[in-house]
Amino acid sequence: MSDSTAEPRTVRDKLALVLAGTLGLFILYTSFFGAFESLIQRAIFVTVIGVLGFVMFPLGAGKPWRTWGLALDVLLASSLIAACVYIIAHFDRIMTELPWAQPHEIALAAGAIVVVLELSRRVTGSLLFPAIVLLSLTYALFGHLIPGDFGHRGFDLAYLTEVVYLSDRGLWGLLVNVASTTLAAFVLFGAMLLHTGAGQTFFDLSARAGGKATGGAAKIATIASGLFGSINGSTVANVATTGNFTIPLMKRLRYPKSFAGAVEAVASTGGQLAPPIMGTAAFVMAELVNINYWQIALAAVLPAFLFYLSVLTTVHYVAKRKGLGRVDTEDLPDWRTALNWRRMAPILGAIVGLGLGIAQGRSIALTACYGMIGMMGTSITLQLLGGAGWRGAAGTLWRSLVDGGRGVVTVGVLLVAAQVFVGVLNLTGFGVAATSMILQSAGGQTFVVAVIMAVVCLIAGMGLPTSAAYVLVAAVFAPALIQQGLDPLVVHFFVLYYATLSVITPPVCVGVFVAAAIAQSPWAKVAGEAVRLAATVYVLPMLFLIYPGMLAQGGLEDVAMAAITGVVFCLSVASLLAGRPALGQGGYSAAVWLLPAGLALLPDWSATLAALGIYVVLELGTRALQRRQALSAGP
Repeated sequence: MSDSTAEPRTVRDKLALVLAGTLGLFILYTSFFGAFESLIQRAIFVTVIGVLGFVMFPLGAGKPWRTWGLALDVLLASSLIAACVYIIAHFDRIMTELPWAQPHEIALAAGAIVVVLELSRRVTGSLLFPAIVLLSLTYALFGHLIPGDFGHRGFDLAYLTEVVYLSDRGLWGLLVNVASTTLAAFVLFGAMLLHTGAGQTFFDLSARAGGKATGGAAKIATIASGLFGSINGSTVANVATTGNFTIPLMKRLRYPKSFAGAVEAVASTGGQLAPPIMGTAAFVMAELVNINYWQIALAAVLPAFLFYLSVLTTVHYVAKRKGLGRVDTEDLPDWRTALNWRRMAPILGAIVGLGLGIAQGRSIALTACYGMIGMMGTSITLQLLGGAGWRGAAGTLWRSLVDGGRGVVTVGVLLVAAQVFVGVLNLTGFGVAATSMILQSAGGQTFVVAVIMAVVCLIAGMGLPTSAAYVLVAAVFAPALIQQGLDPLVVHFFVLYYATLSVITPPVCVGVFVAAAIAQSPWAKVAGEAVRLAATVYVLPMLFLIYPGMLAQGGLEDVAMAAITGVVFCLSVASLLAGRPALGQGGYSAAVWLLPAGLALLPDWSATLAALGIYVVLELGTRALQRRQALSAGP
């Protein structure tokens, strides 16, 4: 997130401050008192994020043609405002009469779509995503010219306008509703957490938990990035935030630059999959699957644990093999500092607020609001008791609102564009045709369908934020697995994991690019290390299909089998990837770890217990032989 503590120096900075604060207030107000009428809520939200987007991402900033860029930005922003105001003024007619599109409405719709495409280009820094959305619109208009299963009867501009602009299926659809309510509320919640001291608390606790262990600096990076990532929901933002502390620390302790960058990139990626807040895509999933968000958070617990278990274990074994040192005790915060009650109190206040909302069965947005009230109420009270005065306390709240408003812009713009894509694909039936093609090419084999889906997710997500990648793939390809008889929640988690992993998958791996820049290492080396560190996680979603208990589906026995299997698989593969010789022998003996890992893939209690038994024997034997070798080597 942007630094709201910096003093605004230009008119643009001041305008961004006002607009972001206004958006934060809008989110807080509608979270507590409830959203406005659906189209009004969404149109107001799109208006504010759109105008703020032009202010935050201006055209030609700092270049000679800035005047022309400003004029174009004003024109585009005015076009978006006009389109949104028209919807607000006519929302009742739109929702009750299903109006025929008139020429001026076609013009307003065209202007709004151009603005959304341009903003999505600016926030992603790439033409890829807007090009995909534009291609879907072109497909809707000219589908009658396409032969075969992917052709359709085609739709004229008037009808397309009615779907995309004069209904709640296009620009104002389900994803925009998610962005303007639950998602926005939790982005604001995360901003408040950071401004009330949680950020430093998370880093201090991570330092105490992992710093004194083997590979301590890498473990600090892993734990801290997981904690931060569960709040901000963005791999790139997470790498940029925590990486500026953890990567230099690892380099100072003589960790290889590529390894330092890879650890940060992988750990930051997992933050989007870690409850309780997770990333923005999880809120979208709740709406697409039509289940309560807290069920998704519960389902995410075991996979997130296995994700970080595999990363921490691989880091540990690599650190032992390479002799990567611990962090000196004098460089670590003491427990008294890490658990400072003034910094912990707002976090506890937030937990109490969230718990109250859940216990009362409140909506997700209102539950988040309760958490914000508990957090900010505690923080402001402590500041007043500490002599900060009302001005200082109000400043904390205002900075939180501003950073929360800014944080919503990127994901909000992308979800508006993604909603256009989803609405058009539903209209044309492209998803049905794609599903049929995949099932035919896979011969109805679930595993083959899953592999195709995984590859598609990784490719489709390259260069895109996770939420956008998830929506694109889920809308088009998820039905192929669901038609194989799999639970929709399992399928959507499968898609989410691979869409998330795309940010560290070469060649277009934006999370790796940022980490490599901080580490000052070639991105290809960082990407190679990252793929190795995350190799277990690339297989993890396949386990969702084999073991429903991985996602808290089924009974206690199913969950127990999934947990044992997952732990054995992750630990065995971590040993294999780190080149850890089994039973202390050299050469290719590390391949022995494939035995328990392979048995763990068989969904049967006998195979699960055999995998566990073999792993325990290998682990105990390896440790015993290593101790003997260390003693025989002498001091």
